[in-house]
Amino acid sequence: MRFGSSLVGRSPETTRSYMQSLDHFFNFLDGLGISETSPTTSLPTGVAERFAAWLIRRYGRRPRGTQVTYLAGMRAFYRYLDRHDLLPAGVTIERTRSAVRDVIGRPGPYLAPRIDPRLPSIVLLAEALPMPVPDGAASQRARLELLRDRAILRVLYATGMRRAEVASLTRGCVADGHALEALVTGKGQKERTVFFDPDTMTAIRVYLEARADRFEPLFLRHDTGRGQPGPAGRHYAMSEKTVWNVVRKYGELAGVSASPHDFRHDKATTLLNQGAQLSEVQDILGHASPETTKTIYAHYDRSRLREAFDRFSVAPEDRTRPGSPA
Repeated sequence: MRFGSSLVGRSPETTRSYMQSLDHFFNFLDGLGISETSPTTSLPTGVAERFAAWLIRRYGRRPRGTQVTYLAGMRAFYRYLDRHDLLPAGVTIERTRSAVRDVIGRPGPYLAPRIDPRLPSIVLLAEALPMPVPDGAASQRARLELLRDRAILRVLYATGMRRAEVASLTRGCVADGHALEALVTGKGQKERTVFFDPDTMTAIRVYLEARADRFEPLFLRHDTGRGQPGPAGRHYAMSEKTVWNVVRKYGELAGVSASPHDFRHDKATTLLNQGAQLSEVQDILGHASPETTKTIYAHYDRSRLREAFDRFSVAPEDRTRPGSPA
């Protein structure tokens, strides 16, 4: 995309943030029935403020870091369109900025993210789908994609990892599905340990065994348009957007509106509801926290985090039974 090329003078972190923001904007447009390949001059009037309202409904009014980040990327995209005369007729940067500011307004009381309680059913639905019989190239690709998607959903559910973190996993990170923890690099290039449960590692091993390759990325593309693998198969690595599409695909099949980030919120809520301390949840999920918060909560070493993870995690099968924990 030419917009991405226009960010060459920005820092890698800003470029990454803007492109992720644009993914969310295009996902929002897709929900309106507008393809990302449609001419930008045909964008509906007021779509920017509608996007701002959608972000508030999804993430709540406070804290507003997520909304501000995504809107910053969208505004940069609009500035690019303005420079190249690609904005819809009658749309100006000034009007767009003012409209979005009116929607965002002053932050009100914090509204916790509203997560559909049926979220675990997405994981179980994918695992209940019949496995394609590998009697040809197409069915083999379908089989690998289903096994991959099952493993991705298990990883998201078990760990609450960000979709960028999931997309960047390598088979070395998880010792080919035999390591119950892995070191990942999250926001701000901060490293943390993430923990897996046995069912998730089984799903990963089944997928890797079916692949029968030694490519480095943990999750691969299996479509016919993926081209050549490149060094260690890096060109086959899944994108963050594909992780999002996997969640949307099975969410729609289960009748549940969900995103990868919903699994993250769900993990935090489940741990807290089961009695985990806020500081444990912050460390397990890699949440940024103010320095003052760090002074309140004691430091937890890895063994304590492992204990908290094992003690408070709940399998999706258990969550779907009558009278199950929230």
